[in-house]
Order: sequence, then C-alpha cells, then structure tokens
Amino acid sequence: MQRWAQLGFFALAWAVGAAHAWSNHTYPAYRVFEAMPEVAQAAPVSVEPLESFLKAQEKPIEALLARQEDWANNNLAVYPPRPLALAFKAQATQSDAQRRLAFLSALRVAPDSRFALYLQPDPWGPPPTRLLPHSAVDTLPEQANSHLRFIGLKVGDKVSALSVLASATDEPDYGLDINLWEDSPSPWGKTYGFGALPFGNPALYFATQAPFHMGFYHEAQAIYLAAPFVKKTFPLLRVHQFSSLAALAFRSGHAYWGWRFTGLALHYVQDLTQPYHASLSPGNGAAKLIGINLLAMAGFPRLKNEMIVLLSNRHLALEKYQNQLIFQAAQARQNTAFERSLRPSEQDGRYPAWSDVYARDVVSKEAQALAVRLTDSLARALPPQYVSDPAFDFGVHESKIDLLAELRQQDVAKLAPLNQAVAELMGHFGAHSRNLVRGVLKASAAP
Repeated sequence: MQRWAQLGFFALAWAVGAAHAWSNHTYPAYRVFEAMPEVAQAAPVSVEPLESFLKAQEKPIEALLARQEDWANNNLAVYPPRPLALAFKAQATQSDAQRRLAFLSALRVAPDSRFALYLQPDPWGPPPTRLLPHSAVDTLPEQANSHLRFIGLKVGDKVSALSVLASATDEPDYGLDINLWEDSPSPWGKTYGFGALPFGNPALYFATQAPFHMGFYHEAQAIYLAAPFVKKTFPLLRVHQFSSLAALAFRSGHAYWGWRFTGLALHYVQDLTQPYHASLSPGNGAAKLIGINLLAMAGFPRLKNEMIVLLSNRHLALEKYQNQLIFQAAQARQNTAFERSLRPSEQDGRYPAWSDVYARDVVSKEAQALAVRLTDSLARALPPQYVSDPAFDFGVHESKIDLLAELRQQDVAKLAPLNQAVAELMGHFGAHSRNLVRGVLKASAAP
C-alpha cells in the first residue's frame, strides 16, 4: 500500500490520538497512590538534576541502555534498531551537557525535553506558590483554559515520593515524543532511525507523539494485513526504558530519579487504559474500515472524513468529561465515585504480576474490550451534536464547551451508564498503575 493510501486509511489513527489519552495524568495519580503504603509512606527524597544522576551512574547506564536495545530487538514485533552511533558511552571527560544529550539521544526522545526540577501540585492541596512558567517545563505551547501549574524546585529540596511520582506521570505529554521521525521538522528525527511517521498528521504540533502513546495490539488480522504499519507503535518500548531506569536509580541511591522515571513509565501504561488509545475505531469492524478506505481511495472520501470527525469528537468529549469531573471534585474537596474508584487496591491482585508485556497483554486488551460499550454510552449520554454529528468539530469549539454545566440540565439517569464506564476505566487506571510500581520496586531490589 502506498504512503498516501496509508495516511488516508489511518488518518483514523491520528483522529483517535488527536488529544492526549487523559487530559492530566497527575490529578488521578495523586488519588491512585495516596493510600498505597509503598508510595505514601516512602521517605522524602532529595531533588537532584538529571545531570547528577547521569554522571554518577555513567557506566551502569551504558550497560543498561545496551540491554534495553537487546530487549527491544528481541521482544518488539516491529522495532527499528537504534543506529549504532546513538549508543550511550561512558566518557568521564565529557561535559554535563554532552552527557545529557548523549543519554536523551540513546533513548531516542526529543533532546530539547526540559526535565526541569518541578512538581505539579495536588489540586486537593493549598494554592501553589513559586510557580514556573509553562515553557520551563513543557516544550509544547500552553493551551487555552489549561489547568497545568508547575512549582519550581531547587537542588537539595526534600519532597514527597508521592508528589514526584504523580507529577511525572503527566510529563511525557510535555514534548518528550515530539518530532522523532525522519519526515519531522526536527534535526533529531532524521538521525533517530524510526523511519517516517506511520500515522498521524505531521502538521499538528502534538500528533507526532501518537505512535508512542497508542498501541493497537488486538485488532482483527485483516487490519494488520491491509495496513501493517499500524503495528508500528512503541508504548512498550517507553515503559521498558523508563521502568528499568527507575530500578537502576533506586538501586544506586537516586530515589528522586527512581520515582520520577517510574512516573514516566506509568504515563504510557495509563494511556493504554484509554480505549481510544487501544482500539483503532470502536464499533467499526475490519470490513467496514477497509471498505470506507477503498471508497476514499477511489475518490469518495465522505464516509472516511465523517468517521474521523466522530472518532475525534468522542475521544475529546470523553477526555473533557473525565477531566472536568476530577478537577471540579478536587476544587470542591468532593470524594466522588471516580475518586473512590481510583484508590482501592483490593482488585489489583486479580491481574497477573507485572511483566514487560503487561501493558500489551493486560492493559491494552482490557481497554480494547471496553471500547464499544464506552462509545455506546457516550453516544447515549452526551448531546448528539458533540458525539454523533460529523458536521460539528468538537476540537474547534472545545474551549467554549462546559460539558458538566450542560449535562446538569438533563436527566441524570441518562448519565449512569457513562459514569459507570468511566469509573471502571479509572479503576483500571489505578490498578495497573500500582502494579507497575510494585514491579519497579521488585526489580530495584534485584542485582
């Protein structure tokens, strides 16, 4: 299939990934871990810059990143090997800036990523002070109506493990995976070896991160045969990279970076709990998707374009609904069903123990199975214009839409199935997050 045809078909994929999986991972992460003893009772950690960790552990990091590359080559179905020139090498004579660049290049993340010393405060806590500008933490532009607030930290500050972990869960959405492709408008994308963007619209400032934050692991075989590039997604790579770095940091006495790398790994797992990041087109079978694509290739793109709009609208509406509920509950100090679904750990044990393929075999599979029910509940609960009208673009009007205010004026019973589905998703978000932390802490105790 030619490149233009691929993008025509899997414009669907960027519609699904047109927004972040969850608007702000940090808010629910505070609730997930505030009652988990391993996190809530952990000793405060001393803040240190990334360069200090890299310099102190230069040789172990060289060995670890080499093992990570071996793991990726042996365990990922579609993996472009890292160019040999990007391998991290311990060199005591290099500067902190050179070592940092070599490390980020070996991970193949955006080298302009900030890795600032900051916290994102718990919205249940007091109003934040000592705020950093948005650009000090995030390379992407600040969005209208953003709730992101960043507290600046200093080297040597003592901070809670909970605040470091929860803050870092949102960090991969701050530009870490932007423009990593050979057709990206960046110099590093042309050297990283990932090839061309497999799906997405490179003209959109955020869309190039989608293949690292989505995983379509459980589609019909016909989809993979028609469009094998849909397998070119890399959340498992990021989870493995950052979780193993976290274990090294803990083992070597760098607890601040242990918790922070754990939070980075968590982001990609939490993304896969969102059905629109684990299912290509909920409710639409392989035959329908392929048929719509064939029509578009033949010069009749209307059905494809309408499907893209509906997928994007539903994804954005779900994201806005969940974010508004959690943020407003935090502001009012209300313990709603969603907060209560994030905390309990009783169900964590019904899942298998953490492993390198847990995100694929457990998290993504569970989310994909919930996708159709979630889509149906969205279509029934939200105003039809927002989720069922392809002539309306939710993304264009999103900043002016107050979903909760509108929904308070309709029959509450209509929302029950949607609220049940979202609470279930938040339960999955919490359980899988805690299981990853347990896996990292177990690995950190091993030699």
